[in-house]
Formats: sequence, C-alpha cells, structure tokens
Amino acid sequence: MSKINRQWRLAARPEGLIRESDFEWREEVIPSPSEGQVLIRNIYLSIDPTYRIWMNEEESYMPPVQIGEIMRGGVVGIIEESRHSDFEAGDIVQGLLGWQDYAIDDGTGIVKLLKDVSIPMTHYLGIFGGNGLAAYFGLMDIGQPKEGETLVVSAAAGGVGSLVGQIGKIKGCRVVGIAGSDDKCDWITNELGFDAAINYKTESVSQSLSRHCPDGIDIYFDNVGGEILETVLDQINLHARIVLCGMISQYNASEPVPGPRNFVNVLYKRARIEGFIVLDYLDRVMEAMTDLGTWLFEGRLQYKVDIVDGLKNAPHAVNMLFDGSNRGKLVVKLSEEPSF
Repeated sequence: MSKINRQWRLAARPEGLIRESDFEWREEVIPSPSEGQVLIRNIYLSIDPTYRIWMNEEESYMPPVQIGEIMRGGVVGIIEESRHSDFEAGDIVQGLLGWQDYAIDDGTGIVKLLKDVSIPMTHYLGIFGGNGLAAYFGLMDIGQPKEGETLVVSAAAGGVGSLVGQIGKIKGCRVVGIAGSDDKCDWITNELGFDAAINYKTESVSQSLSRHCPDGIDIYFDNVGGEILETVLDQINLHARIVLCGMISQYNASEPVPGPRNFVNVLYKRARIEGFIVLDYLDRVMEAMTDLGTWLFEGRLQYKVDIVDGLKNAPHAVNMLFDGSNRGKLVVKLSEEPSF
C-alpha cells in the first residue's frame, strides 16, 4: 500500500468553467482508522454536474464545499482496514468520500455493496447509482409515461438522459433525444432505440421538434434548462409534464439567467413542471433497483461508462460534462479493482 494519500481540495470559487487552479493538490500520510472507523481505498470517482453547484458559495440542496476542504464526490471503494464491527477488510462500499485516494469513515457515510462479479463496480455510480435513480424516479413518478405519448429528453447521450429515453421506450413512448453531436445522435437512435435525435449544435431545435413530434410533446425530461427548455415549452401538449432534473446550461453562468420568456404556456396548457433531487427517493431505492436490474439483465437497457484515468485528471473530467465530450456515465478511475 502506498503511504501517501493524494487529494484535491477546493482552493477558490470558480468563475465559469472550473480551472485546475481552483483546486489545491495535496499529499498527506494515509490516516489510520481509530476504534469504530474504517480505512477505504477509493477505486472509482463519479463525475457529476452537481459538483459545479457544490463549488459555489451559495447553499443549494447540500451545503457548499468550503475553501480548503477536500472536494466532495461520490466514490466506490474497498475497505483496506476495519476497526468497525459492521465492516471488514475487503468489503466494497459507496459514499461521498471525496476527491482522494483514501478515506476514513465511521460507518455512517458509507453503504456496503454486493460483491457480484456480474455487476461492474462502475454500475454502482451509474445505472445502480444516482444516474439510474434520477432517470427512474424522474420519469416514472413525475413524468408518468403512458403508452403512445411523446417524450423528449435533453442531454440524451448522458448518464441520465440515455436511461430516460430507454425507459420511455419500455413504457411505450415515442422518444426524441437532444444531444450535441452527430455521433451521439447516431448512438441513441441506432443502439439505444430512440425514435429520433436532434443535434442542437447544427440543427434548429424548434424546427426539428416540430418534424419529429408531429403530435406535440407530452413529457419533457430536462437536464439542461435555458434555451432548449424555452423551445420545448412552445410545443407542449395539454397537461404535459416537465421533469426538471438538471440545468447544466446555467451552472457556469456568472450572472442571473432569465427564465423562459414563454413560461405562460405552462398555464395555457395546464402543464405540470416539477423539480426533484435523487435524495428525495432514498427510501424507495429497492423499487428502482428491481426494475432497472430486471431491464438490464433482460437486455432492454444499455449503459455506457466513460472512464478517465487518474485522480490528477478529475478537474478536467468535470469540464467534459460541460463541453459535451463524454458519452454516458463519466467516472475517474483512482486505483485498481480488487479480484474476487
């Protein structure tokens, strides 16, 4: 075992896209667990848009990361040493263990995971993690899809959007995805089964939605906000449901972002618009896991993981979410997986 624990700590509040200088790289001696604690070697770090929110000074659904603190982040790791009666060395765990190689926990911040060679460890950060829960509960609880309805998904080639579209197809919807490249559009239609895709960088989203959604839009699963949300609101049907999962187009804004100019259409169409956070559904995790697991192992869901190698590259990986260079769930590999 290396004797050094490498860390990224927040050094400054970012303005716009994050820079490596917004963090401090620190190397410290690996701590030893006290009675009632465990030492965890982190293996995969989840990369999520919400990290950009946590770097701001304003409080959101969680307290902001303070200057000087280890950057918060979801991790899957393995217990290297245990002085806790509920855990033993070799257990695979998940928690908000931060941007670092090793973490100490007293058992309250981690969840023990199954050791199952048929389940890739990265799935616990994706389809069986926050992405899967967001896709499942956002669409099923708020979107309430019905057979024959039209579902539009933004950021459709991302970790959440790619699942939302596939679940929509399972539920009998016509699914149209919005993504940022021809390659991503080809992937979600030819491999994931979306009915149509729109490249928002090269096409008129308004005209393309009119063409691909001739009967209007019943459900919009929004991961981006901004201009695309405004465009979709022009074409929603009576009693449409708008699911607000993310606003990634606004996270790097330095000034307040104006709301959709056509928001009155929500009133005219008696639509419902609702935001949610995955934490709202933690008491129903097994409900989602049962369906997602069944669909995955039946081959009805596909899931791609985009892996960046090395903790040093974590700041760069976050920006990949905003420049659109990732496809599927984005993670950083911190260390080697154990062999079972």
